[in-house]
Amino acid sequence: MSSIALNSSATGLSALNTQLDVIANNLANASTPGFKRFRVNLEDLAYIEKNQPGVESQLVDATRPIGLFVGLGVEATGTQQHHTEGAPIPTGNNLDLMINGNGYFRVNVGELGGNGIAYTRAGQFTQDQDGRLVMANSMGYALEPEIVIPPDALTVNINNNGLVTYTLQNQPQPVEAGTIQISTFQNPAGLAPIGENLLLETYASGTESQGDPGTEGRGLFRSGHLEGSNVDPVIELVDLIRTQRSFEMNSQALKAADETLQTVVNMTR
Repeated sequence: MSSIALNSSATGLSALNTQLDVIANNLANASTPGFKRFRVNLEDLAYIEKNQPGVESQLVDATRPIGLFVGLGVEATGTQQHHTEGAPIPTGNNLDLMINGNGYFRVNVGELGGNGIAYTRAGQFTQDQDGRLVMANSMGYALEPEIVIPPDALTVNINNNGLVTYTLQNQPQPVEAGTIQISTFQNPAGLAPIGENLLLETYASGTESQGDPGTEGRGLFRSGHLEGSNVDPVIELVDLIRTQRSFEMNSQALKAADETLQTVVNMTR
């Protein structure tokens, strides 16, 4: 039995270590625009059946009401991302965008993604040397389809429906540059995070549905704002304390099982 206890405690320590890693990552990204918190899903492992419930007794006219099962521990089966919307953060920058509602920005990541497209909720955009709207990060991934602003544009405006317009000198009417598209998925939790605030489509997420903002359940844009992280530091810290205590208890169980085995070994000498 002590060997089973050792194994169960070891699986508990491994699963809780994964949980600690995920909580630490959530806390590290508490201020990352568009970040969605993760949680670890745990499940118990197989059981050793020592006595089966419902077996008839050989002594009396009765059946065993309960069985005798010994579990073999726990494992982390997956990390599930929560896609609830974060709070709006006003920036005053017209190129900063927040999606109110469902959907993701589409960006061209080249060979980084399977079909060259990745998805993000981080709406920090700027212009590159060619006037394209690109992510304001180290790689500058361009929106897909491309939106290009000419170098002589005086102002740039993006309305709630994603229509990008700009004004030119001596031309009172704004010029349309294009419409920013939004992508939705049947199962957003199935998207694969790859860093840089990017997600990739997978078989589990379902196929991308691309369209204009405000159509078929897609959200609308809010210019001059960013979507904050949906990480609640208070919840994460409570989970951190709970995980630490569980880790300590598994460590004590491991120590107790080791001491029991040591006692058995000493008895045989």
